[in-house]
Amino acid sequence: MAIRYSHDQVVARIAATIKAGSPIIAAGAGNGLSAKCAELGGIDLIIIYNSGRYRMDGMPSIAGLMAYGNANDIVLELGERHVLPAVKTTPVLAGVCGTDPTRDMRRFLRQIVETGFSGVINYPTVARFDGNIRRDLESVGLGFARETEMIAMAREIDLYTTCYVRTPEESRQMAIAGVDLIVPHVGLTTGGTIGAKNAVSLEEAAAATQAMLLAAREVNPAVIVLAHGGPIAEPEEVAYVLKHTDAQGFVGASSMERLPVERAIVKVVRDLKALTLK
Repeated sequence: MAIRYSHDQVVARIAATIKAGSPIIAAGAGNGLSAKCAELGGIDLIIIYNSGRYRMDGMPSIAGLMAYGNANDIVLELGERHVLPAVKTTPVLAGVCGTDPTRDMRRFLRQIVETGFSGVINYPTVARFDGNIRRDLESVGLGFARETEMIAMAREIDLYTTCYVRTPEESRQMAIAGVDLIVPHVGLTTGGTIGAKNAVSLEEAAAATQAMLLAAREVNPAVIVLAHGGPIAEPEEVAYVLKHTDAQGFVGASSMERLPVERAIVKVVRDLKALTLK
């Protein structure tokens, strides 16, 4: 069973990795096997998203933004019954839908602690919406401010806090809320059987990441920033972004568990089918 680390213990682990000159690498885990393999590879953080369930069932990750299941219930169940039992020493973070109007969020975050999670991230997030639907969510009190409030509450009860942002202003708001680690989200990950077909260029992804990073560090120069999404899917693309921004690592979900699994299973089956009978 995974160890539950305190906020300060996670901070110390992250700081030690960066001091050693290594990037912080975080992986989404939609099942216990993904989490176990990521840990064997030396992952720094494991994150459970409701989208992981859809992703590892062969559906697009963006299904996690739709009303196909209760996001907070899915994450609790994935954590308690699947991922936490498979992990030994890596901090595990919960994707929390902070805008959920049906929950007492402070009570729910205490449940997150009791389940064994070491931290949280704001997912599903309204940051992934724009245009009229975003305007409407904000107008009825289900907007991004609810997510910054969730992050502030999580800090109060000893959880390590991370967040997705899509704009420099959202990044600034999260830094004001006291978030420990910010993940500029540059879009749905490309590649594979169900990845995004359209994405910004790698150069644009790096520029957007750096803009959100700078906005957060105007508030808190010590905030950790990890790249994520869009065309940033393979190690060489991560290397490009780390070279052209001040990001200190990478968060992979589809790129960490879906793409490798797709490639590996297809190859094994093809190799087996290439055999001939005596």
